[in-house]
Amino acid sequence: MPTIHTWKRRFLEYLEIELNRSLKTIENYDQCLNQFFIWSKIKKPQDITTEMIRKYRLFLNHPSTIHKDALKKNSQSHHVIILRTFLKFLTKQELSVVSPEKIEVGKSPMRQVDFLELEEIERLFAAASGKSFKSLRDRAILELLFSSGLRVSELVNLNRDQINLEKQEFSVRGKGGKVRLIFLSIQARQALEAYLHKRSDVDQALFVAYSKGFGKKTNDAELRLTPRTIQRIVKYYTLKAGIVKDVHPHTLRHSFATDLLANGADIRSVQAMLGHASITTTQVYTHVVDKGLREIYKQFHGKRTKKG
Repeated sequence: MPTIHTWKRRFLEYLEIELNRSLKTIENYDQCLNQFFIWSKIKKPQDITTEMIRKYRLFLNHPSTIHKDALKKNSQSHHVIILRTFLKFLTKQELSVVSPEKIEVGKSPMRQVDFLELEEIERLFAAASGKSFKSLRDRAILELLFSSGLRVSELVNLNRDQINLEKQEFSVRGKGGKVRLIFLSIQARQALEAYLHKRSDVDQALFVAYSKGFGKKTNDAELRLTPRTIQRIVKYYTLKAGIVKDVHPHTLRHSFATDLLANGADIRSVQAMLGHASITTTQVYTHVVDKGLREIYKQFHGKRTKKG
């Protein structure tokens, strides 16, 4: 009889082949299921019970040797959803397991979205002013993140030949293998032009590391920046600009969406530009739209007049 780990392997293969999930997603599913298997010590799918799942949810909600602090509600729900998806797969294989419908996922609180005000964005860009290779590259990175709303994983995988500076647009393959169109602002295009003009290497990556002897070699292979490097770059210029907020590359993605909505873009268009599969994900930005309620309140409330 196949073990629980054999069924997990078949499940991950199903995600990759049948559902076309990304390798990053599959890796995440693998890690979450492994944690459940280690905690539960189960040997086969039939060992999973509703009582076990209830206790596991309590485990996720309290500090432990695996996670020092209780997981956030969104993370807890993520673990439960993965377990439920695994059980759905086992049910399709006609195994007698706990019904996935019996596993309810609690409603997660709407997360707060951190974003930069336009004045802070301008200070951030100004902090990356300069004519050196590093300054031009970093300014182009910051401008592109805010102009496009790209995820950091999408940014680092860009190649030079993808970008059409003349049309100020390009396509990117995001989560789930979905392709979407990305537009460039005039400022982002100018920053990219200045940076690429400084490049003298032949590496295909759009954003590369600066190394000793850079530009003198005929082939600067393996220079592509990593997501961790992009995070450090954003942090560096945040501090240099005197911004006290905890800013990450994703903060600029939030700022991109916030800026669009604040200037009248409809939420469906923002959903498409961000590459969100569900409108629910995009709705975390509706706090921007809600700001207009203050003006409505001022305009229509408290207008009573004394009679007689």
